[in-house]
Amino acid sequence: MQKKNPKTVNELLDQKYGKSGNKRRYEFEQKAEAYMIAELVKESRKKAHLTQEQLAKKLNVNRAYISKIERASSDIRISILRKIIETGLGGKLHISVEL
Repeated sequence: MQKKNPKTVNELLDQKYGKSGNKRRYEFEQKAEAYMIAELVKESRKKAHLTQEQLAKKLNVNRAYISKIERASSDIRISILRKIIETGLGGKLHISVEL
């Protein structure tokens, strides 16, 4: 049976990773969320005109740790994300939940 051309992003994801809720789709979604957070951190750091080294010094961590976060190579805890945004970048982290 030939696959039809997907018309929406969800149809494409369903074809490639399976329906929402299965393990493969869940893993993809987790990686996608980690990537979005990594990009948020990287773009926010650049907007603040800081290098990875400068941000690391403000947070009392090494530059490799910041690099790992910005590459989505590591899960990031909300407390760490808050520290990066608020202490390191002088911003404010807002989290919302939609049901």
